[in-house]
Amino acid sequence: MSKISHQRPENLLFIKPGSMGDVIHALPVATAIHRAWPETRITWIIDPRWEPLLKKNHALAATHPFPRSQFRGPLGIIRFLAWCRRLHELRADAALDLQCLLRSGLMSSFSRAQRVWGLSDAREGAGIFYTERVPVLKDEHSVQRYLRALPAMGIQTPEKPEWILPDDRTCPAIPEKKPFVVIHPFSRGAGKSFDNECLDAFLKTFRRHSDALCVLVGAGDYSRENNAGFLNLLNRTTLAELTDILRRASFVVSVDSGPMHLAAALGTPLLSIHTWSDPRRVGPFSEKAWIWQGGEIRQQNLSAAPLPEKPFTPNDASEAAKLAASAVSSAPQT
Repeated sequence: MSKISHQRPENLLFIKPGSMGDVIHALPVATAIHRAWPETRITWIIDPRWEPLLKKNHALAATHPFPRSQFRGPLGIIRFLAWCRRLHELRADAALDLQCLLRSGLMSSFSRAQRVWGLSDAREGAGIFYTERVPVLKDEHSVQRYLRALPAMGIQTPEKPEWILPDDRTCPAIPEKKPFVVIHPFSRGAGKSFDNECLDAFLKTFRRHSDALCVLVGAGDYSRENNAGFLNLLNRTTLAELTDILRRASFVVSVDSGPMHLAAALGTPLLSIHTWSDPRRVGPFSEKAWIWQGGEIRQQNLSAAPLPEKPFTPNDASEAAKLAASAVSSAPQT
């Protein structure tokens, strides 16, 4: 039993509206809290876009939507503060802020929680709202950073993080019981996405080395007359459908993005492309992951120093396609 188990909160506000990747990285913390404190009611403040990721998650008692889009523009701050003023209705006696920004700090304050945990590297002055600051280390992965909150709460850190994610079969466009590769080529981050030449090179090389289906997912624009050998689902899937596709894939090739982190959490073998981001901090948190960085493909190693920044070229895309083709050829049929 933890040394502060007598202080177990009845209602815990879990503050992580974040990006898709942020939400995925925080999931093991919610699971561990629920396992240690099964009688605690956990309410997760979540961006509605990512709420499907929390569907049927038995660790959570409820979700509370954070409608980010409503808080933009000149009157955004007024609408945000009006929204915050109602957080006390959730009756939280404790809050965990893993977003660690001014707005999330304000959420914890307006909730009237008596105890607030937050990370020591909080920005924008969010730390002034915390009753307890959790020390974190520089250059460690986001999953590891978030898990450091557990000992501060008197909860043992699990030996292996546990992700609870939806497992519904929701995408009939993908054939059953046939291996397939997924490529997620586009991201909002500058310099992260494939250009058309790289995507052409990937698909051409993949077709040359494998007759398996290649599925394009995500948001973006790619149109070619010769679509033989691949299924273009760009801009055509819900988050639930994307989760189903990534779960069933034999191998995933993705730029550094939320779907890449989703594939890693689902346990799907993957290759993550890093043109400038640091794989130690934001790479795939998975033993089944490879990364491309600095012109090299290597297995993910959270202890390895990052290589120099380098653009992703058509030749690099061809090498990625060869790895994907090799992976799908050895994948068991499900």
